[in-house]
Amino acid sequence: MKILESAENYLETILMLQEANGYVRSIDVANKLNFSKPSVSVAMKNLRENGYITVENEGHLVLTDKGREIAEKMYERHKLLSRWLIFMGVSEETAMEDACRMEHVISVETFDAMKKHFALFHGILPESEEPERPESDSGESDHTR
Repeated sequence: MKILESAENYLETILMLQEANGYVRSIDVANKLNFSKPSVSVAMKNLRENGYITVENEGHLVLTDKGREIAEKMYERHKLLSRWLIFMGVSEETAMEDACRMEHVISVETFDAMKKHFALFHGILPESEEPERPESDSGESDHTR
């Protein structure tokens, strides 16, 4: 069953907030996405009924294994695509917005090829903080020695 893009966004947001805060409530999701609380409540009900999240007694949202798998996939795509766009000179704001749209439509085959290319040629991986650059302890190249 294909999951809707909106559900992928909610799951990714839950993961991001969980990593940042340690816990997530519906109001946190609503605030992060600038959505109304009733809209988020309906979405959380759908995610819960479809087995992507559970809701603890305190109202904390917890990703199930199925939900976490989707969230991590989207978040990995988002991080790599946004870093790639920034690396190419796109402003951070535009890169984040574009990556958010691109992460949902790119095929597994294309994303895997991009990951390999970036890792091999640019040192860009989703977990990276900065692209790796070859370092030299002197200004000379090996060809001049």
